Amino acid sequence: MVKWIVLAVVLFALVVFVLALRPVLTRLPRLRRAAVALQRRAGEAESLRATAETLQARAEALQEQLDTTQRRLTVIKAKRGG
Repeated sequence: MVKWIVLAVVLFALVVFVLALRPVLTRLPRLRRAAVALQRRAGEAESLRATAETLQARAEALQEQLDTTQRRLTVIKAKRGG
């Protein structure tokens, strides 16, 4: 008699486990697609970050050129007396 009760409890637990697992398993394909999309977006973000760093470096170089040009212009104006 005890064996039947134990068997019934184990079977009931297995049924509950399967019922709880079923929704998760049905969502796996959507979760996988979402994960792939997120990885793709992360790659795009990394590419944009690299581009932004390149643009930042270029902007800094242009700022240095602008500073140099302004100093030269100031020297030229000073030499002309203006």
